[in-house]
Amino acid sequence: MARTSGKYSPQMQEAIRRRATDLYHQRGALEGHDTENWYQAEAEILRESDTSLVRRAIVVNLQGVVYTGEYEAGAEGYTSGEWKPGDSVPVRLEGDKLYLRRPNGQELQTTIVKRIG
Repeated sequence: MARTSGKYSPQMQEAIRRRATDLYHQRGALEGHDTENWYQAEAEILRESDTSLVRRAIVVNLQGVVYTGEYEAGAEGYTSGEWKPGDSVPVRLEGDKLYLRRPNGQELQTTIVKRIG
């Protein structure tokens, strides 16, 4: 099996190896296509990880406690920039969730990943 340089984490290399092995078996276990399988697997895994590595977050100071809440891309039609730094934003806390009332009246649900204070 072809190998990439050490530019990927062991977990990433293992994911690529597993995908390349799947491709090998899907193609009838034909010998001589290891490099092709590896590069295709690498491209697929990198494409998947590019979208999953993007983390969208919002930071809110609530009575001296600073919360960082992550949200899914395209969450409820939210677009970055609906609030400006210093804007007063109605919020509510529920477990590990932070809900922010948007200017259009809908709520943006976030998962609290950090709390300072």
